[in-house]
Amino acid sequence: MTASRLPLEAWGRRWLTAAQAWADRAPANHFAFEFLWFGLKQAWACLFGGAMLALILGTFLLWPDASPVSRYDFLVVGAVLIQIAMLALRLETWAEARVILLFHIAGTIMELFKTAHASWIYPEDSVLRIGAVPLFSGFMYAAVGSYIARVQRIFHIRVNGYPSLWSTWILAAAIYVNFFAHHWLPDIRLALFVATALLFGRGWFWFTADRARLRMPLLLGYGLVALFIWFAENLGTLGRAWVYPGQEAGWEPVSLAKLGSWYLLMIISVVLVSLVHRPEEEPR
Repeated sequence: MTASRLPLEAWGRRWLTAAQAWADRAPANHFAFEFLWFGLKQAWACLFGGAMLALILGTFLLWPDASPVSRYDFLVVGAVLIQIAMLALRLETWAEARVILLFHIAGTIMELFKTAHASWIYPEDSVLRIGAVPLFSGFMYAAVGSYIARVQRIFHIRVNGYPSLWSTWILAAAIYVNFFAHHWLPDIRLALFVATALLFGRGWFWFTADRARLRMPLLLGYGLVALFIWFAENLGTLGRAWVYPGQEAGWEPVSLAKLGSWYLLMIISVVLVSLVHRPEEEPR
């Protein structure tokens, strides 16, 4: 049977075997293949977020002004369909979906509070909203939860030096409260960064891109994810899904200061996902 007639799964295994054989020919080939496979797996883990971002940018560019349905309402329906598809295709488990629902609820509560304090606004009208917050906004937080849950399975992530779960729950609660309380009380963000470094500074996570087990410091991994969320946030505001003060008249890059907020949000995300995916130790 020719390669063109092979079932898709068998063709994929054949391609992977050939690519791995090429990678084994030289160290440079191996590094290049590991890097490529790492990127492809990351993109697969970001499926929910990537689909949401594509909807935001696509509707920004193509949405007709005379449409009887608002763009924001269409984004809500699109997000629900993405979530249904993820479950139907078994790309997420029901246990993961329940944790992702917690992301949605926690994110929506934060959105209601932050928009009330003019931290950012949603400039377009819609029907499917709570106050000033369109319902699609909660799915953006859910996309982060989906990524954290999926990336652990896709990369077979295990950890060494992960702190006790009770200490991470206390830290995550303090971070979440500070997102609200700093509007009236002193902002303890610097203390939270120090606490994060003390708790996670000795930790490493192990992962598999192709075949070799690789490792990275937990703090570095969280920082890289926060950086890419910041990139996605720039694209989201470019697509006018929401706007920060100073972006009303025209788009400008999101402040780098937001990286710190996303870093702390990563800690909350990891702790929430640990409710369904408990950190597993990498054998020494």
